[in-house]
Amino acid sequence: MPANCSNLLPTEITASNIVASIWNELCSEAVAAMRVDPALTRSMNSAVLYHANFAQALAHRIALKLASPDVDQDELLAFVCQTFLNEPAILAKAAADLVAVKERDPCNSEILTPFLYFKGFLALQGQRIAHWMWTHDRVHLARHLQSRISEVFGVDIHPAATMGKGIMLDHGSGLVIGETAVVEDDVSILQNVTLGGTGKETGDRHPKVRRGALIGAGAKILGNIEIGTGAKVGAGSVVVTPVLPFTSVVGIPARPVGNTHSTMPGITMDQTLQEPEYVI
Repeated sequence: MPANCSNLLPTEITASNIVASIWNELCSEAVAAMRVDPALTRSMNSAVLYHANFAQALAHRIALKLASPDVDQDELLAFVCQTFLNEPAILAKAAADLVAVKERDPCNSEILTPFLYFKGFLALQGQRIAHWMWTHDRVHLARHLQSRISEVFGVDIHPAATMGKGIMLDHGSGLVIGETAVVEDDVSILQNVTLGGTGKETGDRHPKVRRGALIGAGAKILGNIEIGTGAKVGAGSVVVTPVLPFTSVVGIPARPVGNTHSTMPGITMDQTLQEPEYVI
């Protein structure tokens, strides 16, 4: 039986509809996975079915993945559980992230897989804990979590960065997000993306990615610039100037291409970039 925090996290903490729905779906998928492959019984029980609610299961998963000799699993579990009690909105954000992965990732059609295995999802949940610590004067514990997330998942998100909900960090590998960056709701970011500074500024110096934007693999977005609502940044682009809402950019340095659109590519995952058609 794994370490648990049932004495810290009552069932009532999962009162929101999205969290309750996600928990029911997660349990159903875990049971189905055991039936297909009984070798997974211990794993599914430990990760999901032994727990009373989504909060307990997520806290256990984060603590299991990020524990180290410096802060062991039981110590980390207590910190995570206390954070959920102080900021239950984190759970609703995590549930929305799972829905986002299920709906947007063509290689995945369930909740269980990203919950257990996707490092982008798990790294983001760890950062949410670190962010709460950072904003409540527990800076060194936040730094510890940032370091562990980077070591374990290859994802480096500063604890001070502000992350919305319904975010998909696809693959996650090589992702770097700086201290004053903001990533709003319904954004999708692929691997090897940097939301960084130019190296010259101090203070507020990182990008602000607005709702529904899509950042392609390997893109580098540098400086305190805005990536507008529904914007699309092509793979490998280097962006050093603001991107208008519903605009696609590509290249080094990035430039607008095609016509403006009216969709949210962060949700639709439409990565096509087209030059405008000219009538002769």
